[in-house]
This record gives sequence, structure tokens and C-alpha cells, in this order.
Amino acid sequence: MFFLKKFIASFLLPLPIALFLFAIGVYFLFKNSYSKAKIMLFFALSWLALLSFQPVSNAILKPLEDSHSALLRTPMDAKYVVVLGGGHKSNEGLSITSQINSISQNRLNEGIKHYNILDDAKLIVSGYGGYDKNSHAFMQEILAMSLGVPRKDILRSDKARDTREEALYLKKTLEGKKFILVTSASHMKRAMLLFQKAGLDPIAAPTNHLAFETKGFASYFSSKNLYKVEVAIHEYLGLAWSKMKGYID
Repeated sequence: MFFLKKFIASFLLPLPIALFLFAIGVYFLFKNSYSKAKIMLFFALSWLALLSFQPVSNAILKPLEDSHSALLRTPMDAKYVVVLGGGHKSNEGLSITSQINSISQNRLNEGIKHYNILDDAKLIVSGYGGYDKNSHAFMQEILAMSLGVPRKDILRSDKARDTREEALYLKKTLEGKKFILVTSASHMKRAMLLFQKAGLDPIAAPTNHLAFETKGFASYFSSKNLYKVEVAIHEYLGLAWSKMKGYID
């Protein structure tokens, strides 16, 4: 079910939908159904143009990112800092910063920032390996140590495949304790709901905000804007799935 969910969701993103509409348009074109071809090709082009337009992409993503404010002051009674997993690709020939993607590095930097302020806190890194030989938690542990976090202060959760499993695997460690939860701003709403459903009380520390305005003509129609929509749709689908399965209220 986990992999089926991932497989289906991968086709419900902006670019695959645009390609699907375009393919139907080409099909009608070869069938000499010119009116239908024009309609489908128009929808494909309009879909891409609309979602790559900065005001539209920001409007779609911003409600997710605004669900929790940035944690500007570290709560001194927190005993753990939990950094949720992202992505990586193991390659011993590259620096660790090239093996871990920028989203995960951003999350880890936010987590270490709070860890450095706290006394006697533990940093928890999470994530399984997927098709990679190393778990994401292991890779984040290496990066955290290279940034000055002592090995004794790092806890790993290597088996969690998604946010719900991260919450369930960490429940025994975190139940009844104050902890900071770090993830991307777009993902924070779903993460908080899943951790709260597991009976935990996280303090949100969102990072990696994307829904902001950039100046310049090239920024108004851009693949970066399309990526924002992809991130947002992924999260809206995740919220809908979690609600349907009863993982969140």
C-alpha cells in the first residue's frame, strides 16, 4: 500500500498531468479530430502557463506554509530536536553535502541551530534508505557530526518510511516530553497533525519556505513556480490520504 500510494501520487502532479493532456491532444490530432485536439492542447498549455505563474503558485502553497509560524526563539525546556527525513544519494566519491539534498540540509541546519542553544538536548534524525544502501538518518548523522554535533547527542530513527511512521517510531522516546519538530514549512501542517494524533506534543519549527515573491521578469513564469505547485499538491494529497485513512482528525 505504501508504494502504491507513492506511485499513484507521482502521476497527480502538474507536469505529468500536462503531459497527459498533451498526449490526448496529439492523439486527437492524428485521428483528424482537430476541434478536440485544439481543446486538449489548449488545456495543456493553459495548465502549464497558469501553474508556472508566480502569483498563482504562491497562492496555492502559501496556506500550507502559513499554518505554523517560524520558531524564532528556542524554548529552553525542550529536551529533543527532531529533524524529519528528506532525500539523499550515497556516493563516497562526493562530499556529504553533495550526497544529501538541499531540503534535508536546510532542515538539519534549523535543527542544529536550536540544538546548539539548548542544554543537554538530543538531536534526532530520521528516515529510511529507500533504494539506497544507507538510511537517510545515517547520512544526516554524518552531516550533523561534521557540523559539530557530538555522536553521543544524536539519535537515529532508520526505519521510518513516512511522517506517520516517524511519529509512531518516536512515540516511546518523546511521549510526555518537550521537543522541537523541524521540517519544511509546506510539510509542517501534516507533520504536526500526525505527531499530535500519535499522542505527542511537538513545537513546530518550520523551515525551507518557498512561497515568497521574487523580482525580475524571469521569475513570473518559471519552472521554480511549477515546483512550488508540485510541493503543494504533494502535501494536499498527503493531507487528504491521511484524513481518509483516519491518521489525522
